Amino acid sequence: MEQKVVASESDEIDWGGSGAEEGGVMKKSKTLSMNVHSGLPDPLTGPVKCSLIKGDYLYFHYGCDGQDDRGWGCGYRTIQTVASWLCRNWFPLQGKHRPPPSLPEIQQALVTMGDKPASFSCSREWIGTFEASLVLDYFYDVPCKLVHVRGGGAELEHVAVEELHQHFEKHGSPVMMGGDRDNSSKGILGVCSGDRGSYLLVVDPHYYGCQLEQQELQKRGWVAWKRVSSLDQSSFYNLCMPQTAKKRNMN
Repeated sequence: MEQKVVASESDEIDWGGSGAEEGGVMKKSKTLSMNVHSGLPDPLTGPVKCSLIKGDYLYFHYGCDGQDDRGWGCGYRTIQTVASWLCRNWFPLQGKHRPPPSLPEIQQALVTMGDKPASFSCSREWIGTFEASLVLDYFYDVPCKLVHVRGGGAELEHVAVEELHQHFEKHGSPVMMGGDRDNSSKGILGVCSGDRGSYLLVVDPHYYGCQLEQQELQKRGWVAWKRVSSLDQSSFYNLCMPQTAKKRNMN
C-alpha cells in the first residue's frame, strides 16, 4: 500500500508583529517545512528497536522569522519546534489556536514567571531545557519531565537511550536536548538501538538561510541519525520531555 508522504509539505506562519526589529538580514519565512525527518532510512539493519515521534511538526531554525539569532537562539528554536507539535497533537488544544511563541514572547514569559529579570527581555541570552519546561507549561499547560544524564558512554547509551525509547512509545512528542560542554540545543525525534550501539534522530536548529526542502535538509545533515557515541562524552546532557500521554484522550 502506498504511504502518504507529508514531509515536503509546509505550513504558513503568521508572525504578526513579533519579528525582529533590529537589523534582521533575512526575510520572514511565510512557510516552514513540515516533518523534515520523513523518508530517512533507519541507521541500523537487523534486529533493532526504533521509537519515533508520532504526529506532525514544523522545523524552526535560526532566522526563520527574520530575526538573526545566530549564536544564542538555538534553544528558542527547539522550543518552537516542540510547540508546533503541541499545536497539532496536544489534544486539550483541539479547537484552539496557540501558535508557537515568538522569541520575544518566550523571553517575556520567563520574565513574567519570575525566572528571569526584566533585563532578559530583548536580550541575546540563551536558554536551556529547564527554561523550555517552564515555557511549554506556561503556553500549553503541558508538564515536562527533566532527565539529567551524566557524561560518559555508559550513561548516554543506557540511561538516555532507554528514557527516550519509553518517552516516544508513551508520549510521541519531540524532546529537547542540551548540555554543558556540548551546549548546542537539539531536537530529538527518535531513537534506534541495536547490537552495534544506538542512534538519535536529531533535528538541528542551527541552520541559517532560505527555506530548504526536506531532501536538501537531510542531505546537508540538518536532520539526521547521529550515533550516541559521537556526542561529547565529557559533557552532561539534559532532556526535556513533554508529558502528553495523560491528557491525550480528553475532549
